[in-house]
This record gives sequence, structure tokens and C-alpha cells, in this order.
Amino acid sequence: MLAFGKNNEDTINEERIVNQIRALGIDMIHEANSGHPGIVLGAASIIYTLYAHHIRIVKDDPNFFNRDRFVMSSGHGSALLYATLAMAGFNIELDDLKKFRKIDSITPGHPEYGVTPGVDATTGPLGQGVAMAVGMAIAEKHSEALINDKKNTVIDYKVYCLCGDGDLMEGVSYEALSLAGNLKLNNLILLYDSNHVCLDSDTKKTFTDDIEARFKAMGFNVSTVSDDIASIDKAIKEAKNSDLPSLIQVKTTIGKYSRNAGKNIVHGKPLDDEDITNIKNELNIRNIPFAISNEALEDFQNLINKRCENLVKDFNEKCEMLDEKTKALLDSLINNDKRVELTNIDYAYPENREESLREASSKILNSLANTSKLIFGGAADLSSSTLTYLTDKGDFSRDDYNGRNIFFGVREFAMAAIANGLALSGYRPFVSTYLTFSDYLKPALRLTCLMNLPVTYIFTHDSITVGEDGPTHQAVEQLVGLRATPNLEVFRPSDSNEVIGTYKTIFENNKPACIILGRNKTKIKETSSVPLVAKGAYIIKHEERKLDGIVIATGEEVDLAFDIVSTLFEKGYDFRIVSMPSIERYNLLTDEEKEQLLPVGKKKFIIEKSSSYSWYKFAYNDNYLFTVDKFGVSGNVNDINTKFHFTKDDIALKIEEIIK
Repeated sequence: MLAFGKNNEDTINEERIVNQIRALGIDMIHEANSGHPGIVLGAASIIYTLYAHHIRIVKDDPNFFNRDRFVMSSGHGSALLYATLAMAGFNIELDDLKKFRKIDSITPGHPEYGVTPGVDATTGPLGQGVAMAVGMAIAEKHSEALINDKKNTVIDYKVYCLCGDGDLMEGVSYEALSLAGNLKLNNLILLYDSNHVCLDSDTKKTFTDDIEARFKAMGFNVSTVSDDIASIDKAIKEAKNSDLPSLIQVKTTIGKYSRNAGKNIVHGKPLDDEDITNIKNELNIRNIPFAISNEALEDFQNLINKRCENLVKDFNEKCEMLDEKTKALLDSLINNDKRVELTNIDYAYPENREESLREASSKILNSLANTSKLIFGGAADLSSSTLTYLTDKGDFSRDDYNGRNIFFGVREFAMAAIANGLALSGYRPFVSTYLTFSDYLKPALRLTCLMNLPVTYIFTHDSITVGEDGPTHQAVEQLVGLRATPNLEVFRPSDSNEVIGTYKTIFENNKPACIILGRNKTKIKETSSVPLVAKGAYIIKHEERKLDGIVIATGEEVDLAFDIVSTLFEKGYDFRIVSMPSIERYNLLTDEEKEQLLPVGKKKFIIEKSSSYSWYKFAYNDNYLFTVDKFGVSGNVNDINTKFHFTKDDIALKIEEIIK
């Protein structure tokens, strides 16, 4: 961390500290020849005031659980954040600042969770940081309800978020903030860097909303202040005491002190040498790259140390007052290991051995929720269809923060981003909608994977056999998009046993995952396996005499595969069926294991009512693929299957022609 010498002066020159942060930030950008100087110069007083006078942090333990959270939703302001964190005393060296935006540095181009000490979330895609901050605020309220009692306030952190015009233009921010207002999340404080400039122009061309009126209509406490420290400080104090979530609109000048101050050109273009020299002269900062005033450094850190010195001690003392059960729950929140063992499952097979996959999912999810209080989530106004409501667990609302069912409303994107905030705060969240509407939330799911958060996405109504709702609700291309996402495990189970295996595999690991479920009933097979789902693929039906070929299928199409193979068997052909609930898990198998499942040289046919693009590595050519590469139609399931040639006779005939 940056070191400092002794300073015996009683007074603190706060503007000097702010200017030192500005200088460090523009030096970083100049060294990298890349970055965003506009926000560094314009918003430094906001972030300084927050860190010097308000945010509760533990520099030697950046992940201290009861710290205040800070989300830099305007992630392009990373140089401003890194300079502030280094000055504040986090373990960030001067060399780290000099390596800004360099490969393998701890100061990447946009803030990345788990890379830089003091960074609480990965941000950069605008608006998502705001929504993640809402998720963190929900998590804090829920943790309060779980852990605190009337005599012992253990959890009481605030969530701060710096956002700009771009964040508030993105729809996801308003989705999330609308919900935050409804829930009265008074632990949420937005600091709005309001400079009326975006990348291409000033905001007169794009963004002239009455921000105060809009936020008040959503149920926020709103204040508008100038960018001086005293005004920002007063506004934050008032926000901390509000019974509503707060927006503090700080009127700033982008690129303040630059020759291009107030212009869009200063947003994302490094400053030239002459401009930097003039800025530093005006700020009374030595014109030496990365020069740091020991006095400014010491003053800043002393302000933070004095305010935060007893945070850990006070927290630990309060924890000692908890009963053993509550203490264990708090430990599970704090612990990074979020695995949930699926041992005692409250599940009964239906008598007729048929069940829709979403029904099986509902049973297993509820059984898991009884096992762990960290399982917390909901659906985008579809829990009655996706069957993801947690029975007897209560509804999270402004009247009851203890409930574990979140009603996200029709807000898929915000739902997923909020889930990221929940996961960043110690929970194992789940969210749910129809598979076709996964397109609404993909950018947040991408950040789930980038941060490696254990968020579980439950997508139902998984193919053209949704039926009468028609092509708008019938997923075709979504599966391949999910499977193409790095660090995401996608499961499409075929029956209730595989649903159990899917949940077991997901929750016994700490990874992002998707469960893809149909609405139609499938047969529960004697040969389907719970444990083998973890392998990604297994033989669900062995050949009886000789191996003429292999049918690979997923989801409800496994039932169809059984019918097809039975038809072919009557004609003298002997086929193996491989159920492949997870291509990602299959890819982890050894070459020997893959060869045992899918021997080289044997013809392989794939049946899946989804895009063909997932399957070319397994198929000789298109004739071996029974997939869907066009939009569906409205109609009943049987008619749709007939129209798209997903009948046992149609497919068996085509396979027979190839085998011959």
C-alpha cells in the first residue's frame, strides 16, 4: 500500500487530497494512453467525500462483512476509483497504478470483482452497477432480518453507488430503482455525477428527463447539490438518516480544469502533456508523474482510520452475543463456500411415473430451501408458471424483509443484476423466467459468469412445444447462446431423476448455472440417473446386441428417442441412447470416458428441439441433426411436432435411410 510520513499539522487541506486523487488518475490514464479522464477530474470530490467522511471500510480486510459497499456503476471511472483506494490505504502499490490497463495487473480497464482490493463488483456495462447495488441493499435488509434482534444490531451496512447520465439512460437502472423504491430500501444511496455530457454529445440530444421528479415518483429521497465537499457531505448525512432510498444529484463539470472541460471529447480521450501540465499547475500539484504528497496521503488515511478503527472489534463483540444457531447462519453468510449438500430430499415420485420437469424442479427447489436459508430469489412475474415459489418462506417486501420470495415484477434484466448483488452479499440466489425471455437478461448473466457468482437461472417453457402461445414464447436460439457463454454450466434434464441430479450438481458447486425445463410431462425412467448428471452425459439405454448407432438427446426429447429406438429395434436395428443434460460437463470428461460413451466411427444422431449450432461437433453432417433452426408456430403440441417432423416415425425413417 502507499506509505506516508508524519504530519503534525492540526488542519487538513481537503482540496489538496481531492486534487492529489485527480492527479494520480490522469497520470494513470496518460501512462496507459487509454482511459477516461473526464470523470476523474469531474467526480473526484464525490468519491473523496464518501471515503473520507462516510463509507465504513477495513483496508486490511477489504471483504469484512459489515463494511459499507461501494459500486462504481460508472465503471469507466476506474482510474478515479483505483487512485482513491490506493490513497485510502488499500493494498495497491504505486507500480499497480502505473500498470493501469495492462495485462495481468490488479488495475484493469474497468473494475473487476476479485482482482482489485476494495472493488465490490465488476462494472462497466452501464446501468448494471446500479441494479447490483439494489441487490446488495436487498441482501442487507434480509441479513438484518435474519441476524439482528431488538437488542443487538449486528448487520447495518449501507450501499453506495456512483452513477452517471449513461447509467440512468440504461433501462436496467430504472427497472431496479423502481423496485428499490417500492421496497423502501433506505440503505441505498446513489451519488449521481450529473454533468449533462455523454460520449457522443451533450445530453440535450438524448437525455432531458426531470431526474428529481422521476426519482421522487419512484419513492426516493432526492437532493441536488454542487460539487463542493461540504455540500456533498451534508447531503450524504441526510441520506443516511432518510427512511427512503436516496439520490444525491451532484452538479459536476466533466473534465474539470481541462481545456476541454464540459465537452464530450474529454470523456474517453487521454489528455495531452500540455493539458496535464496546465491542470497540475492550477491544482498546485507537482508536475511529476505519480508524485504523491505524503501530507495528503496521511491526512486522508487518518480521516478514514479515525472513523473506522473499531469496526471489526464492535462487530466481533456483537457476534459473541448471538445464539449458536444465528451465529452459524452468519458464518455461512460470511463464508465464501456457498455449496449446499443435497442429502435429504423431500420428493415423492408420482404414481404414474410421469411429471413435468418444472413440477419436479419446484419440489427439489423447495427441499433445498429447507436445507439452506441462503437460497433466496424469485421470478420475473412468472413464479406461478415457472413454479419457483418457495412455500412457507414468506414474501420479501417493505413490510417484511425476512421473506425469501422476491417479486421482481416484469423486470428480467434487473432481476438477474439484482441476483448478482445478492450473490456478492453472501447468498445463493435463484431467478426464473421463460427460456425465450433469457434474452432480456443476458448482459447480467454474462457478469454473473465473469465474476463467477453462484447464481442459478431457472428457465422453463424451453422449446417449440410450449404450444399455443406461439413463436414469441417458443425458445429456439436461446440454448446455443447460453452454451456459448464462458464459465456457465447449462443443464437440460430429461426427467425428474435428472432434475434432482441437476440441482445436486449445481448446489454442491460454487458456479453460475442454468436449468432448462419443459412444461410438458416426461416419463420417469428406470435407467435415468441422479449421480451421472454430474458427468454431463451417460448411457440411458444400452444397445442389446450390436451397436448400429447412437442417439443423443436432451430434455423431453429423450422420451422421443426411446420411441424412435424402439421403432428401429423392431426393424432389426440396435441403438444406444445417450442423455446429455450438460454439454459443458461432458466436455470435462477424459478422452477415454468420451470414447466409452460415443465411440469413434459409430454414427451419432442428435435430437433436440433447439438450434443445431450446439451439436455440430457431434454430427457428421446436417442429416444427422434433428433440431430446429426456424421460429415455431402457434398450435397444440401434437400438431407442432407433426409440422416440424418431430415424430417417431419421421425420425426413425430418416435414420434408417442413413444406416442403410
